[in-house]
Amino acid sequence: MYKFLFAILFTVFGTAVLAQVSNAPRPQLTKQIPADSLSYLNPRDYIIGGISVSGVKYLDKDNLILLSKLTKGDRINLPGERNAEVIKKLYEQGLFDDVQLNITKINMDTVYLEIVVVERPRLSRLHITGIRKGEIEDIQKKLTDKTGKIVNENLLSTTSAIIKRHFNEKGFLNCTVTMTQRKDPGDANSVILDVKIDKKTKVKINDVIFEGNKAFSQGDLRGYLSKTRRKHWYNVFGSKKFKQDKYEEDKLNLIEKMQGKGYRDAELVSDSVWKHDDQTVNVKIKVYEGPKYYFGKVTWSGNAKYSADILERILHVKKGDVFSEDELNKRLSGPTPSNDDVSSLYLNDGYLTFNADPVQTRVYNDTVDLDIRIYEGPQYTINRVSLKGNDVTNDKVVLREIQTKPGQKFNKELLIRSAREIGQLGNFDEQKTEPKPTNINPQDGTVDIVYNVVEKPSDQIELSGGFGGGQLVGTLGLTFNNFSLRNIFNLKAYKPLPKGDGQKLSLRGQSSGRTYQNFSFTFSEPWLGGKKPIYFALSAYTQGSSTGQYYAKTSPYYNNLRINGVGITLGKRLKWPDNYFQLNYSLNFDHYNLDNYTGYLFSNGTSFNIKLTQELTRNSIDAPIFPTQGSNIKFTVQATPPYSMFNNVNYKVATPQERYHFVEYYKFKYDAQWFNKIVGKFVLMSQVRFGFLGMYNKEVGPSPFERFKLGGDGMQSYQFLQGSEIIGLRGYQNFSIVPEGSNENQNTNTGSTIYNKYTMELRHPVIASQSATIFLLAFAEGGNVWNNFSQFNPFNVRRSVGVGARIFLPIFGLLGLDYGYGFDKIPGAPDANRGQFHFTISQSLSGGFN
Repeated sequence: MYKFLFAILFTVFGTAVLAQVSNAPRPQLTKQIPADSLSYLNPRDYIIGGISVSGVKYLDKDNLILLSKLTKGDRINLPGERNAEVIKKLYEQGLFDDVQLNITKINMDTVYLEIVVVERPRLSRLHITGIRKGEIEDIQKKLTDKTGKIVNENLLSTTSAIIKRHFNEKGFLNCTVTMTQRKDPGDANSVILDVKIDKKTKVKINDVIFEGNKAFSQGDLRGYLSKTRRKHWYNVFGSKKFKQDKYEEDKLNLIEKMQGKGYRDAELVSDSVWKHDDQTVNVKIKVYEGPKYYFGKVTWSGNAKYSADILERILHVKKGDVFSEDELNKRLSGPTPSNDDVSSLYLNDGYLTFNADPVQTRVYNDTVDLDIRIYEGPQYTINRVSLKGNDVTNDKVVLREIQTKPGQKFNKELLIRSAREIGQLGNFDEQKTEPKPTNINPQDGTVDIVYNVVEKPSDQIELSGGFGGGQLVGTLGLTFNNFSLRNIFNLKAYKPLPKGDGQKLSLRGQSSGRTYQNFSFTFSEPWLGGKKPIYFALSAYTQGSSTGQYYAKTSPYYNNLRINGVGITLGKRLKWPDNYFQLNYSLNFDHYNLDNYTGYLFSNGTSFNIKLTQELTRNSIDAPIFPTQGSNIKFTVQATPPYSMFNNVNYKVATPQERYHFVEYYKFKYDAQWFNKIVGKFVLMSQVRFGFLGMYNKEVGPSPFERFKLGGDGMQSYQFLQGSEIIGLRGYQNFSIVPEGSNENQNTNTGSTIYNKYTMELRHPVIASQSATIFLLAFAEGGNVWNNFSQFNPFNVRRSVGVGARIFLPIFGLLGLDYGYGFDKIPGAPDANRGQFHFTISQSLSGGFN
């Protein structure tokens, strides 16, 4: 607008003035010459003697002169088109609210010019409203580069677009953004941009429609869109919200799935998304299927190490099989569930640079012939193994778990196994443990391997309080999973305790005051001596329950129980049948002192339990927190000396104190878990548990200790002190399961000598990161107890189903919440099998049993 006014002034007022200037003598002018001092009727050429700039605050003056394309020494015709071009050029930059070109001095035929501008205001800050604080922070991070920029239409439009795109990606397709400007009171040339955001509701998918499909049904194709689901009741786990990025991923996945079914020519012809109503959209996808193809003749070339017959058996592709490039690539280069692909065959034998290229040599009718061209390369030997990222854990703790050693042939299977063993330590984020071959030298056939690890918090604290037996019970537990005993006297190593040697120290206390106390200590060293994987553990505990402070010893209400125990364990990793096995031996001594205390087969006296335990385990799970494959199997044999054979006690007439002064029994337990991936991220956990407590002498009878109590959350509660094994069965009250026909109930349950339990659990991860792991589960389980084998029936079980969640926080361990419903009534306990909530803490780590 200003440039047009400038031109008009030149035309209307310039003629007379310019005539005067041209006829009069030309004195040197030192003051600003107005625009109307020149006339378009009599323009003249001048030499530019100088250019100045005024009105700028943030911009560079020299850059503005360059933009104006005015140069000192150039000739300029005034008044003329050149001055209008200068103003227009500067306006086009979008930086100014006003631009003027003034003459400051004329000396003979030399003119001095001044560019006068008024800068547009700049953005001092964004004031965002209408959304949550966390969302505001996310938006501000994406708009940090806008602060300090000139507020123009481009800034406003890009700001709005960034905000809308952010919420569109989260499913808010109808998001609106309203922006208003106000002056910043602290800076006259700055403005505050008030941004009001209305997300609206998330847009869901009303329907997904396919066109052009003949071989695939609508349901089949919808099933391939795992992240773009219709709003239907049966879509429980899939997201029903429309997210553009997920939709784009699903379109690629759709074509891959169709091609994986033999339709190698399948492609997406077109797709469209349109509004159905304010809260939903419809999606239409047109596909081209093409013909269905099958594998034809498969030949091999370039293979010298292994014959074509061996490779064909591993490839497991026959003529006439449905053609699938995806399946072919998996069979060639993995990963397959059992790592039995062709590449694994070579990589496990040192051929690090192996490559297989399937070439389609002939396509005729519905058949595809292949020639798989092999590049074997040299065999590589490991030169050096190093470790990065272990800031706390000592190198030796990790390196001793690594299976790949210098001098060995490169082996992919051992590389994966090493990563698993590092994860089993519990000190590192198993998702970020990355073994990486480096310095690959084909000249001498050597390779270095670097294991990149990321430390994670491994110490845990248990701090809880609860009611039991009408009393408040407090618990404090500390577990240090990366303890260092050798630095116990090194004050500089305390953080807060010395760490780094992979040992475990656990301290736990539980008390309700004088009525109940339980204190325990455990120390374990997985590599006793530091050279061999000899497991060593030492434990001790003391616990007691008493009402002695309230009643005299002669009172019938007085009772007291004190149990003390110590134990030592030695174990060794085995190499046969395979190196997943471990054999442990434990020797434990327990001392029971009962004074008018009920709940066992006797209520007064002293008892000693000296037991030797042999435990054979095989643990091949792939991760300790959320296993997805592998198994965890444990077989335990426990026995005491057969005192009744040599102590000359007449058990027919023996008192309970004499009968159980030295406890005798033998015990067998079998626990097994299997983990399998089902579909997507779903994992099925199957579990079987069995226990049997036997006796040497029928006159002595079963032991009053080491019995099995079934039902509830499986956690040891203080009312039932050590001496019984607690096995959970969700959907039932704690310890409520008793043998059929038994007079026992959940209040006087002394335990049973036989139990079994079955569990099926379907798991799905929600979050898997270093800071937290969360997964949801649905379960069905059943179990029962018996007192003799004549009653034992492994198919007669108390059944339950339910749902739950597990949250693993490094500092607290694994926390669990389940809701179970028991189907079978318990005699004498009518409420025992109704819907039950169960809370667990620090259970089931490393594939543990519950």
